[in-house]
Amino acid sequence: MTARDDILDLGKRIGQSIIGQDAMVERLLLGLLSDGHLLVEGLPGLAKTRAIKSLAKNLDAKLSRVQFTPDLLPSDITGSEVYFTEGGKGEFKFQQGPVFANLVLADEINRAPAKVQSALLEAMEERQVTVGGDSHPLPELFLVMATQNPIEQEGTYPLPEAQLDRFLMHVRVDYPAREAEAEIMRLVRGEENSSGKTAGKQAPKLDQKSVLDARKQIGAITVSEPVENYIVALVYATREPAKLDKDLASWIQVGVSPRGSIGLDKVSRSNAWLKGRDYASPDDVKAVVHDVFRHRLILSYEAHAAGVTADKVIDRVVELVAVA
Repeated sequence: MTARDDILDLGKRIGQSIIGQDAMVERLLLGLLSDGHLLVEGLPGLAKTRAIKSLAKNLDAKLSRVQFTPDLLPSDITGSEVYFTEGGKGEFKFQQGPVFANLVLADEINRAPAKVQSALLEAMEERQVTVGGDSHPLPELFLVMATQNPIEQEGTYPLPEAQLDRFLMHVRVDYPAREAEAEIMRLVRGEENSSGKTAGKQAPKLDQKSVLDARKQIGAITVSEPVENYIVALVYATREPAKLDKDLASWIQVGVSPRGSIGLDKVSRSNAWLKGRDYASPDDVKAVVHDVFRHRLILSYEAHAAGVTADKVIDRVVELVAVA
């Protein structure tokens, strides 16, 4: 099997236990292939945690879960220096925290204060943790999936813009379709009835090498000059909206950062690779632009007052910016 066949099979396996959330499963694969991190926002019970657990179940990767709470400390995530004594001698040794895993679930990340949230910044961007002046590298395969609840705002701490920008994509998860609801109930019922009876029957886990090979192939995906220009035009439409539309100019306070253009290029290539093409097209860009831009736009007071969302702003940008 090729690396693409392996990844498609991985997505199929995850999809068997995540009913009615095909878009989230696809975004999870795109984040894995693009070597980026995901912020997943949705109401409780929409299989956000289940999705990354299913990924870890089918991929040869270590999963850590951190439940973010107001009393969490940065060292609870990164690890800390611990004093050990042996043979009458004592020394400090670094004890790794849960961030030292391939897949890290930061559950309800907005329930911890900024000091704790920032503990993830170096790990997400630099792929290392520095404690006591020493840097400790993280695994080559490293993905943070953070979740947050959009309706419970009491006792929460909004993520700083600097940290939001470090997420490759901001994925919104909605209720499954009506026809999927009964299928979800049947799936859970079947799991309860077969609990303990299927041990040892699980298919072999996908080796991490398949993901790393896939990333190399995605690095070779062709991005033509017109597609590059289209990405740049979309980014600059958020930075100089007055040149396109008066309403757009009144909605946007701060536009997309350079990480946004880099991220849009990466995810567009990953999307093209998943579709079996060796080149990225404008359709690949349009397919992922909302997830890449959504959390990088800072909307104005006028936009909030008028009930204009980031998705509506991005819709308007895509409508106004022509493919070169």
